[in-house]
Amino acid sequence: MGAEAEHPQQQPPSSLRPGREAAAAAPAVLGLQLSALIDHVARVDWSLLDRVPGDRGGSQQVSIEELNHILTEVNAHILPSRNDLTPITTIAGGSVANTIRGLSAGFGISTGIIGACGDDNQGVLFVNNMSFSGVDLTRLRAKKGHTAQWLVVRYAQQNMEQIIEAIRIAKQEGLSVSLDLASFEMVRDSRLKLINLLETGNIDLCFANEDEAREVIGGGPASDPEEALAFLGKYCKWAVVTLASKGCMAKHGKQVNFNSGRIVNCTVVQVPATGESNAVDTTGAGDLFASGFLYGLVKGLPLEECCKVGACSGGSVTRALGGEVRPENWQWMYKQMHARGLLLPELKN
Repeated sequence: MGAEAEHPQQQPPSSLRPGREAAAAAPAVLGLQLSALIDHVARVDWSLLDRVPGDRGGSQQVSIEELNHILTEVNAHILPSRNDLTPITTIAGGSVANTIRGLSAGFGISTGIIGACGDDNQGVLFVNNMSFSGVDLTRLRAKKGHTAQWLVVRYAQQNMEQIIEAIRIAKQEGLSVSLDLASFEMVRDSRLKLINLLETGNIDLCFANEDEAREVIGGGPASDPEEALAFLGKYCKWAVVTLASKGCMAKHGKQVNFNSGRIVNCTVVQVPATGESNAVDTTGAGDLFASGFLYGLVKGLPLEECCKVGACSGGSVTRALGGEVRPENWQWMYKQMHARGLLLPELKN
């Protein structure tokens, strides 16, 4: 649930002051998140969700007054836990930021992010968290105003014209484009625009969870995720539908037999989840799955191995509260990858 919150202003680091030139070396993976976001994540009594606007598992914009009221309610309904150092985890958030941070911190892939952050304390928190993880922030601009804040769930309602222009420039420069559908409510509200975007053929890779996949094909609760995978696969070179505790399914290749209208010469795989039985919080699981999958693509791994790495990284973030993987859980992920014979990252000390 996004809302701009008012905090005492604090001077952002010089690397984020407007006018600074971008770094000479281009990162391997560049994320577009137009607004820096902050996640507030807490374990609360289930009854609280009945008093929070929006669908469970979804997202909805709220005013600053509503956000402050929700955070007050959250503090009043926090469930105690011996495993968490603080009752509320506050970190840089947003689907893109989670994925980019995971690629950099856990896989050693050079990454950067394009967007803007406010010149408030929350903006500084975003910058410090992302830069600590090794993300190149030279394309992140500081703007007057407040940094958007999110509560628990991710949301990606952005200006479609800006997205289309960014994709146009990326394709012009010969880059591959990955799109995460990010929110079933966003897909529901912007389905026709999304389909028009897919039909351009400019999206090389598309990630969707079960709920988002159901919305993109306009289906009901009983919709088959295989149908959604086939739909996305008509337009994208790679298509992935994550299935929570059931793992994921993915497809590579979109060549069409024009006589039958069927897609041929493609690979479809299904991979089980990793670490689901020990899940504490699924915030960011899909985002970190994307980190692992993209790592596999960057390293040239086969489709099934990309999915297996994604399952390991997605499982790693569920072992603690929040959308950032803790150091001990990166180690858990490396052990899982090693046990499955997957290519381990070459990390710098």
